[in-house]
Amino acid sequence: MLKTLVRSIRTALLPVGALLLFLVLWEVLVRTLKVPRYILPAFSSVLQSLGTNLPALLKHTLVTAEETLCGFAISVLLGIPLAVVVAFSKFMRKTVYPAAVTLEMVPKIAFAPIFVVWLGFQFASKMVVVFLVCFFPILINAVFGFLSLEENLQRFSQSTGASPLRVFWKIRFPAALPEIFVGLKGAAINATVGATIAEWVGGNAGLGYAITSATGMFQTDLALASILVLTAVGLAMYGLVVILEARVLHWHISQRQGEI
Repeated sequence: MLKTLVRSIRTALLPVGALLLFLVLWEVLVRTLKVPRYILPAFSSVLQSLGTNLPALLKHTLVTAEETLCGFAISVLLGIPLAVVVAFSKFMRKTVYPAAVTLEMVPKIAFAPIFVVWLGFQFASKMVVVFLVCFFPILINAVFGFLSLEENLQRFSQSTGASPLRVFWKIRFPAALPEIFVGLKGAAINATVGATIAEWVGGNAGLGYAITSATGMFQTDLALASILVLTAVGLAMYGLVVILEARVLHWHISQRQGEI
């Protein structure tokens, strides 16, 4: 346990140290070169703006977080069950799956103005954009996971005489979980991006709206402070998925490498 803790601390020190070095260089260079504040403020100015505008930023954060969580949750609730249907239906694999891969290549953000026209500037249009950017990575990776069961496991499951439903829950679904979590982590990364750009296109609240408003008034320090908060929301979202993965896939080699 102690060795694992020490290893975790050492692993965390390198990125934290690199981040601190970057922030120090940012502060020193901006002040040394006397860069105008509206172009690039010092990091200390960004922190000062964050503290001054914290109540307003928290309100915008709640809006973005709600859009992000709702869109992500709906994409999970619809994406994984649909992946099961696609994986076990030859007709669905030949029709829905190619369509999903094609739509995944289309920038979903391009639909944001259309959703604003259809649904207005309120919550629904932003949530739908988040749903779209999350849904396809989850669906495609889950389908791949359900179809990638090793041949030896397939033969073993057939030899046990277990029912197809029992084989699914005991063998196929656990075997697909690593790929499912790949899709979930990709969706978690996309979620805040989708919410932010949707707010840029047609928002009246949220961190994306706050960034647009601040840059429009040349308040670069406030815009960067909003980006810091948005980064924290994205990291929290991704971290929750990683924690869930560690708990669910504790048996998988990807979660046990640090113990070797």
